Amino acid sequence: MVTIIDYGAGNVFSVQTALRRLGEEVVVSSDPEVVCRAEWVIFPGVGQAATAMEQLREKGLDKILPGLKVPVLGICLGMQLMCTFSEEGDTTGLGIFPLEVKQMKNGKKIPHMGWNRIYGLHSDLFRRVREMEWSYFVHSYYLPCNEYQIAGCDYGGEFCAAVRKENFWGCQFHPEKSSAMGEMILRNFLMF
Repeated sequence: MVTIIDYGAGNVFSVQTALRRLGEEVVVSSDPEVVCRAEWVIFPGVGQAATAMEQLREKGLDKILPGLKVPVLGICLGMQLMCTFSEEGDTTGLGIFPLEVKQMKNGKKIPHMGWNRIYGLHSDLFRRVREMEWSYFVHSYYLPCNEYQIAGCDYGGEFCAAVRKENFWGCQFHPEKSSAMGEMILRNFLMF
């Protein structure tokens, strides 16, 4: 069973809908005990980093998430909160990835919103996904390129589009809104 973490940070419904289209049984919960019993965890997020971390702390999820041993997929803000620090609200994150999230300042329209290509795919998360495939992004903060990177993107400069460390994956883009390619990524994640 797939558990989607609900901590008041948006896009839970679209992730739930995408998984149900794949025929998956889905639980949406903010209860740490339910999350600890999950087979797969999806950690979505749209919103402001400091507010979202406060919600995680209030629910006790900040204590259990870094210790999960099942596959965990962070999406957008969820991926950013798995990092050590975010410039958004000077926020201390969960520290799963020893990385810092930066504010986009590249002379392009911010937020980076809409379709863009991902490349440099090197993870089973991207099995049967083609290089330069289109993905849907909505963000004003980003991860610079790093050693955990499994996909990149360019928007006024290259940035990290996806990361992996052990049983934790993260996507800056939204697989649940990325059409057939995003559906393939979710299917791949559910094979881990």
